[in-house]
Amino acid sequence: MIMKKEGLGWRIARDIIILLGLILILAPLYIVIINTFKDLEQASKGFFLFPEQWKFDNYVELFTKNNFWTYAKNSTIISVVAIILVAVINPAISYAIARNFHKKYYKAVYFYIILGLFVPFQVIMLPLTKIMTNMNLLNITGLIILYVALSLTKGVFMFVNYIQSLPLEIEEAARIDGCNTFQVFTKIIWHLIGPMLATLVVMDVLWFWNDFMLPLLLLNKTQDYWTLPLFQYNFKTEYSFNYTMAFTAYFTCMFPVLVVYAIGQKHIIAGLTAGAVKS
Repeated sequence: MIMKKEGLGWRIARDIIILLGLILILAPLYIVIINTFKDLEQASKGFFLFPEQWKFDNYVELFTKNNFWTYAKNSTIISVVAIILVAVINPAISYAIARNFHKKYYKAVYFYIILGLFVPFQVIMLPLTKIMTNMNLLNITGLIILYVALSLTKGVFMFVNYIQSLPLEIEEAARIDGCNTFQVFTKIIWHLIGPMLATLVVMDVLWFWNDFMLPLLLLNKTQDYWTLPLFQYNFKTEYSFNYTMAFTAYFTCMFPVLVVYAIGQKHIIAGLTAGAVKS
């Protein structure tokens, strides 16, 4: 069947739509970046204008006078430790469920975990805070535990279905060669779920690094526990808002996330399409 060639009018309309989309996406980023090099006086003359004089005072103040590195360290520790635990625990639980799904216990555990997908966070927000308070876990450790637990819902849902689509013959061949269950999981299954694991890791890194609500609930007892989103939030006071400093903090904190997403974008696409077609 011969595909009908696109008309000139449709191609022009498509390019215009793409251009408008790029403008909508890049315009806020442009505003943020150019205003990081302005002081309040220059910024008040126009957000969209290039700086009359490129200044780095905002970056100097951010890195030297605001305990920025303490909050960056907290965010990094939380994100790195939580993502390591997620990358280990999610596939392990999912593999156990996927290969024993015919048993009632494992099936019940699976449906119990994915029920979390249908419960809005606002519903469990106050009970979670109460539980963590009673357990004296209003700290970084408690936040990491919550991130790992909440990540199980989408992680198990993604991995169980994908692992079930993998042929059992591969595992049986490995067992004939002398591999036990742990070796089958670490040497075979772990590699086969690589695209899906990369997808979960990138999605959760973006969540852990940018999250505001959970740190606000658990870490607001002392500034020593603050993460970068809490630090950014407190640029606004009752009487003033230093928006050029806020833009500087936003861009600085956003930059690592942009790098992670740029690196992991192809893995996200591969993970989302993995298992879509079965032979």
